[in-house]
Amino acid sequence: MPVIEILLLVGLVVFITHTLEAVTGFGCTVLAFPFVIFLMKDLEQAKIVLSILAWILAVYFAVAKFGIISWKQFGIIILFAGLGMPVGMLIFENLDAHILEKALGGFIVISAAIQLYKCFVPASVTRALPDFIGYIFLFAGGIVHGAFAVGGPLVVLYSAGKIPDKGQFRATMCLLWTTLNSMLLIRFFIGEKLTVEIGRDLLVLFPFLIAGIFAGEAIHKKVNEAFFKKIVFISLFLVGVAMVV
Repeated sequence: MPVIEILLLVGLVVFITHTLEAVTGFGCTVLAFPFVIFLMKDLEQAKIVLSILAWILAVYFAVAKFGIISWKQFGIIILFAGLGMPVGMLIFENLDAHILEKALGGFIVISAAIQLYKCFVPASVTRALPDFIGYIFLFAGGIVHGAFAVGGPLVVLYSAGKIPDKGQFRATMCLLWTTLNSMLLIRFFIGEKLTVEIGRDLLVLFPFLIAGIFAGEAIHKKVNEAFFKKIVFISLFLVGVAMVV
């Protein structure tokens, strides 16, 4: 398939998944990753492109919603997730890509199953995790984010109980992704991973990202978020199963 056709298909994935993140404050990379890997046939290229796109989206909302960020929770999350990031980077550099893809698929299945449980069992949504368990999830989320740039679901397991307001939650999560993905971008730059091909991909995909931001902002104000999340996580669970099998 010609490169431009592949990128247009990736662009459709980017639009849908980044619309989701503009609504909820998380999910674009973990949802897009399996499809983009399938289309690009390159785990590292997919990781770099999606990390940069997610960073741009997160910067926009972190700046636009700066006044409602939960700074206390941001500090706790960035501390524990930041400690896990270097571990994940080392794992990505030292394991075979095929093993990493299977591991990612397993992580997606588990994460989606947990999120679906929270969606379908309302009592679990309001019951916050014990702090020490939450900190473990944050650390593990940092590891996964360092390896794949998709640590969001584990971080959300902690954050959803601590930041109940959906607007404040989205703003705080976007500041977190801005910070964590900035670390990844520095790593990509130092490792000379930001190639001409990556620049080309970003140029084609940027309009899809912008469209997703505007669509998500409109939906955020109107949508039944609970129903929307159920659809998203059912789809994500099936994608994860397909990756493992």
